[in-house]
Amino acid sequence: MNNVRTVSDTKRNFYTVHTRPINSIYRRVVEELMVEMHLLSVNVDFHYDPIYALGVVSSFDRFMKGYRPEQDKVSIFNALCQALGADPQKYRQDAEQLKTLATQVSAQELISPTGQLSSLEGGQALQETLQAIAASSKFKYSRLFAIGLFTILELADPEMVKDEKQRTEFLKQVGATLHLPEDKVQKDLELYRSNLEKMAQAQAAMEDILNADRKQREQRAQAKSEAAIADAPRDEAPSA
Repeated sequence: MNNVRTVSDTKRNFYTVHTRPINSIYRRVVEELMVEMHLLSVNVDFHYDPIYALGVVSSFDRFMKGYRPEQDKVSIFNALCQALGADPQKYRQDAEQLKTLATQVSAQELISPTGQLSSLEGGQALQETLQAIAASSKFKYSRLFAIGLFTILELADPEMVKDEKQRTEFLKQVGATLHLPEDKVQKDLELYRSNLEKMAQAQAAMEDILNADRKQREQRAQAKSEAAIADAPRDEAPSA
C-alpha cells in the first residue's frame, strides 16, 4: 500500500491550518513554495538541515514582504511547515542561529567543512552538516538550499554579493567543496534574485494603488464633510 503523502494532501492540510484567503499576488508564491517543500519532503535522499531551513525562511520572508494583514504571515508560514508535518519553530530557530553565525565569521569560514566553528553557538552543528554534505554521494541538492547559502553570503560578506565576479567565484568554490551542481546553483540563484526584483516591483505597484485608493477615500470623506457643513442650518444673526 502506498502511503506517500501527495501534493493534494499537503495543500489540503495547509488550508485546514490557514483558513483565511491569501492575497492574489502572493498566492502563487505560497503554493509554489509549498509544492517545492512537499516534493523534497517525499524524496528519499532529502534530509533537513539548517541551510535548507534558512533558505525556506529567507525565501518566504522576502517574497511575503509587505503582505497584509501582517499577522497572517505567521499563520501562513506555520501552515506551510505543519502541512508537511514539520515544526515551524525549528525552521525559524535554526535559520536565526545560522544568520547570527553568518555575522560573526567570514563567508569562507562558514561554508568550509574543515573550518573552526566549534567555539561559536551552533557552529559545531553547522560544521558537521557541511562535512556530511561534502562526504555524501546522495545529498539532495535543492534551490532552497542554494538560497540558504546565498543568504549566508549576503550576511557574512555583503560587499562580495554586490560584485558579480567575486560572487560567482565564491559560489564556484562552494560548489566544488560541497560537490554541488555548479551550473544549477548559479542558475537557481540568478532566477531567485530576478524574481525578488519582480516581486518588489509588483509590491511597489500594489502599494501605489493602495495609496491612491486611500487618498481618494480621504478626499471623498473631506468633500462630504465640507458639503455637510455648507448645508447645515445657520443661526440667525442677533438684531441690533
